[in-house]
Amino acid sequence: MTNNFQLPVEPTVAQIRAQLDAMQQAQLRDGTPSAAVRRDRIDRAIDLLRSNKSALVGAINADYSCRGTQQTLLADILASVEGLRFNREHLETWMARPATVEPFPGVKTRVDYQPLGVVGIISPWNFPIVLAFGPLGGAFAAGNRAMIKPSELTPATSELLAELIARYFDSKELTTVLGGAETGAAFSAQPFDHLVFTGSTQVAHHVMRAASENLVPVTLELGGKSPVLIGKDADLQRAAERVLTVKTFNAGQICLSPDYVLIHADRVDEFVEHAEAAVARMYPTIRGNADYTAMINLRGFERQLSLVDDARQKGASVVSLAPAGEDLSDPSARKMAPTIICDTTDAMRVMQEEIFGPVLPVVTYEAFDDALAYINARPRPLALYYFGDDADEHEQVARRTTSGALVVNDAMTHVFFDTLPFGGVGASGMGHYHGEYGYRTFSHAKPVVFQSAGGESNLLMRAPYLPGSESAVHGLIDA
Repeated sequence: MTNNFQLPVEPTVAQIRAQLDAMQQAQLRDGTPSAAVRRDRIDRAIDLLRSNKSALVGAINADYSCRGTQQTLLADILASVEGLRFNREHLETWMARPATVEPFPGVKTRVDYQPLGVVGIISPWNFPIVLAFGPLGGAFAAGNRAMIKPSELTPATSELLAELIARYFDSKELTTVLGGAETGAAFSAQPFDHLVFTGSTQVAHHVMRAASENLVPVTLELGGKSPVLIGKDADLQRAAERVLTVKTFNAGQICLSPDYVLIHADRVDEFVEHAEAAVARMYPTIRGNADYTAMINLRGFERQLSLVDDARQKGASVVSLAPAGEDLSDPSARKMAPTIICDTTDAMRVMQEEIFGPVLPVVTYEAFDDALAYINARPRPLALYYFGDDADEHEQVARRTTSGALVVNDAMTHVFFDTLPFGGVGASGMGHYHGEYGYRTFSHAKPVVFQSAGGESNLLMRAPYLPGSESAVHGLIDA
């Protein structure tokens, strides 16, 4: 019988802890779930998304005031369903025990992948479904239960998720915790068996500090400034189209969005021309275009304007890609035009902060080594996008830079492939999930050893040491 219990909005610390305790106790009582139980949980998550996709699309659109239906269907619903399907189809293979090996004569060993217990998931507002159900798929495949804390910045979506989750899941399988920053702080301080946070690097410091009080392992999916490096022979039309496709998707409110372009000084004008043409083809109008997403709130809209103003005041050339004659200054619409910033310097905020909008700074270089040095002098990005067909350049980028991912001649496509790990490095995050990588992240790899009847591997440690045993140790060392 499903227990449709829901925590109240803004629950107390004691209420969150009591719910977590109940889930952890249920996990211990029921033991490691079978493949059938794991598949059932994943199937219900898929059914939740499929059966309620129209309501979810409507809720996200209401939270944004305007978000393209296809964007939500593609990036939030389909990506979630595909990830869940992938986990369901492969979990029995992942659960299979590795072949038994004999590290010492007569000794048998194996590795059991055991569920951790209850996984806490703090999901953000920019993709409120997939960034909750993505890690949830891995947690379920690994046999865990989960608690989700969705963002208070998308209240309609978060409230609908809480209602649907209570309808499809027993509260000891999956629970939603609703509330603002104080609730988020209380959530991150709970003794989960693993905690996943997707959001800003600034908030991640607080989350990791809170988790450390209980020695909770964390997976941090952050962001930073993902560069686009355009090589000497790159097709600029192709590069501009693909970069601006992602930079305008969700109005650039994506942790993996291209954050700045590195290009040879002689090619800037041509790149800008292709960017203008690409945006004109995709969005002949923006103000009333249901396919062009609004900034999440007024604060986000005003921040984009302030980034542009700061750059202009510090000497940048600003190229607005807004349709001719279209006024996008109305704060009630919150439609930020794609904007290219040329002649940038490191003193400008657009080169110091993660942009999280459709503003795209351009940085020039003279020598390819200079471009690599520029990337390496900054915090490691969540992704690096290289455009070009020069094999030597590509090899240098792969060998001499470090990033969460490297994508060649495209941007962001790697996030849709469940066969690949997703995660950052350094300031862009730690840990990863997706597919088998998520299964391993949310499992404990427990070694199991069966000692031989004679216990030979134990004898060399046992005192009093037998005559000749030291020589035997020397022999093993020198073998």
